[in-house]
Amino acid sequence: MRNRNGWLIGIVLLIIFSLWIDLSKNIVIYNPFNNTPIVDRDVNIKLGLDLRGGLQALLEADVPADTSVSAEELTNAKNILQNRANALGVSEITMQTAGDRRIVAEFPGITNPEEVVAALKQTALLEFVDMGTTPVAAGTTIQTDFGIESPAATTETGEIIYNTVMTGAGLQTASVARSETGQYQIAFSLKGDATDLFGEYTTTHTNQYLAIVLDKKVISAPVIQSPITSGEGVITGSFTQEEAQTLAVQLRSGALPIPIKVVQSRTVGATLGEESIRKSTQAGIIGMVVVILFMAFNYRMPGVIADLALICYALFTLMLFKLIPVTLTLPGIAGFILSVGMAVDANVLIFERLKEELRAGRNLRQAIDLAWSRAWSSIRDSNTSTLITSAILFIFGNTFGASMVKGFSVTLALGVLVSLFTAIIVTRTFLHTVLDRIKLAEHPRWFGL
Repeated sequence: MRNRNGWLIGIVLLIIFSLWIDLSKNIVIYNPFNNTPIVDRDVNIKLGLDLRGGLQALLEADVPADTSVSAEELTNAKNILQNRANALGVSEITMQTAGDRRIVAEFPGITNPEEVVAALKQTALLEFVDMGTTPVAAGTTIQTDFGIESPAATTETGEIIYNTVMTGAGLQTASVARSETGQYQIAFSLKGDATDLFGEYTTTHTNQYLAIVLDKKVISAPVIQSPITSGEGVITGSFTQEEAQTLAVQLRSGALPIPIKVVQSRTVGATLGEESIRKSTQAGIIGMVVVILFMAFNYRMPGVIADLALICYALFTLMLFKLIPVTLTLPGIAGFILSVGMAVDANVLIFERLKEELRAGRNLRQAIDLAWSRAWSSIRDSNTSTLITSAILFIFGNTFGASMVKGFSVTLALGVLVSLFTAIIVTRTFLHTVLDRIKLAEHPRWFGL
């Protein structure tokens, strides 16, 4: 009994937490000591391309057909592109490898994704260039000796070739920061070998200019005021917040391991998405109501308790969708609606067993425990087979870039897992809490007997 009361308290607390998440668009938790936010998270429901509208682009390795592309190179390219897109503020983007040389990218809510794709493909060669005692204005295009085996002091056109001290490959991290005057800058840290190299150079070139050059264009040329041996520094310049964020993303992500080109794009309108959401919501509500009425009329009091557990199931599942977060597509919503019906499968098995135990003369407490234990093997096997199928669909969708199949498998699997919890823990706890206090002999019709 003590253990059952503990479960009941835990379920009530979980319901309260789920309601908080489900009804919130953004959750903020403050530190009670200094009133600063320790958690600040957007928990809006994430909608996929087919519901929100946007563009789907098919990217392909821009190499000859007879040139092989390794799975590692393609995966690294996908990760770099996705990191750049997310850091640039392109929210809810999804990218999946498709086959051995293609990447499917989806940009929900983007009206001009071509600009985003162009930004993602930039290689962003960063160089720290020795300028000696001669200052160079920001925006100046220069020629460096990086990648040249035997550089001369000048090119054939008379242009001076500057010495590259270090490239962006030596960077460990890069992030946007604010100076004491409020200007945006990029704070960076260096890797071990680069730290030693940079420390030696700045020690011997104090009071000289060191240009920060991006794709051969000078973005800043600060004076080395003192040796930098700690491996940490900042890139200063007249940056806007967007420019600083873009540069930090490019530096942090690095160059693409393989060139990428856009071979196909498809625009999805938001009007179709809104209609799909409306009809899917209606279908979900109708499905929930029909299931609730069926359980109440067919199983009476236990059915009503199962309906309460079903409502808990819906609250818990939506909470997980928002916290993980799960990007909902139309097939994903279909998977959730399907799992609503499956959520009561376990209850149906348990309640049919419950009737049999009650007819055999068991008291309510014994009947509930026996019904659950004897129905468990069937519940376990049926849900395990569904989870296996969901895993296969997920692997298929992830391998071939079929995001719709992947979304369906994710929502279905989550629904099955939550339904197992509500059937095994929530329904059983509710049954004992309510029915252990009822005399079966006085109310046999409450149990469909």
